[in-house]
Amino acid sequence: MPELPEVETVRRSLEPWACGRRIRAVTQSDKSLRFPTGDIQRSLGTAVIRLYRRAKTIFVELDSGDRLVLHLGMTGAWERLDCGSPPQRHEHLRLDLDDGSALAYTDPRRFGGVSLVDAVEAGRLVANYGPEPIDPDFDADALLAVARGARPLKALLLDQASIAGIGNIYACEALFRARLHPESLAGRLKRRQAEALAAELRSVLLEAIDAGGSTIADFRAPDGSAGKFTQSLLVYGREGEPCFTCSRLIRRIVQSGRSSFFCSHCQKKCR
Repeated sequence: MPELPEVETVRRSLEPWACGRRIRAVTQSDKSLRFPTGDIQRSLGTAVIRLYRRAKTIFVELDSGDRLVLHLGMTGAWERLDCGSPPQRHEHLRLDLDDGSALAYTDPRRFGGVSLVDAVEAGRLVANYGPEPIDPDFDADALLAVARGARPLKALLLDQASIAGIGNIYACEALFRARLHPESLAGRLKRRQAEALAAELRSVLLEAIDAGGSTIADFRAPDGSAGKFTQSLLVYGREGEPCFTCSRLIRRIVQSGRSSFFCSHCQKKCR
């Protein structure tokens, strides 16, 4: 599933195409998506004010006060086309804009979707998310505030109610950079370790955003480009390959059904 950097890449790509534009036509397929669209035709005639992201979700604010909620799911993608161009394969939604362009949403596996909600509902959708790890005020105190109990650090990083937007790829990378074992207990995290992890979370996510995210399988930006941060991965997907720091082999374990990649020499458990 696309994580914070991939979703932010999509938001930044869509923003200059959509902001200030008025929606003049809405075309939907008859296939169901994971997130129901509701009365999305209500967006017809409205203008896009801004696009913003919260965790792994993009919100398109309309001048009516409503929001289009964009979920990418596993394979969702947006593309800019000319109005009147033939439907794309697996196209589920198209928004024709008043400048003659169109934004098309495709999703082969249909795990994503587009919803139309009012401002109150938009706020409710993100009310239980934790802090954004790329915010300037995300620091060791913010991390220690949620790092309690006997759950592993990896589970903490993937819990959207604790920290918003992090997925498997960047959790593995940040833990490696901070030299922390993914099975470390969150409640044993020391301040200096929390300082290192908070800094590395921000660093790896911002670097990934600058690189357009990571393309492991399906992700493509709206311009069709692949995420280049894949070339900078230090542990994720590198089981059996030498660690770039110590040359020992990268290991993989399964935690709560998700693969964790790490170096058992460089990354130590919290004591």
